[in-house]
Amino acid sequence: MSNQQIIKTLNKLLQGQYMGIHAYEKFIEKLDDASPLRTRFITIQKELKQHAGLLSERIQELHGTPETSEGVLGKVQLFISEITDHPHDETEILKHAIKGQNLYGIKMTEKLVRDKLDEKSLKLVHDILNKQRKHVDYLKSALHD
Repeated sequence: MSNQQIIKTLNKLLQGQYMGIHAYEKFIEKLDDASPLRTRFITIQKELKQHAGLLSERIQELHGTPETSEGVLGKVQLFISEITDHPHDETEILKHAIKGQNLYGIKMTEKLVRDKLDEKSLKLVHDILNKQRKHVDYLKSALHD
């Protein structure tokens, strides 16, 4: 596989991280300042930003140019979700966050990277996925509390 293919795949993952960052921004805006969930969402968002930084570094190591936003498709998806999805309480926000992390954060990443990354990039992505699985576990436990 070529570096160009690896860079392209990593940039798609990077755009997904930006989508997650912006989605959590919207969730955080909707949560009450006193909510312990708000603090946890800020922490998750911070970790997504760290993941974006790690992906950007790897792309640069491969002599590529990292994306700087979620891209046109990501912006359209965020816009549509803002129109159609209006979670109002913590339970609904948690459900949306779980769905986003599971479907877009984990499942699509696993599908996207299959046979498209070198060993070092794949290890980085697996580390990120493990963190995201922990996010989902936390969100699910908060949903059932």
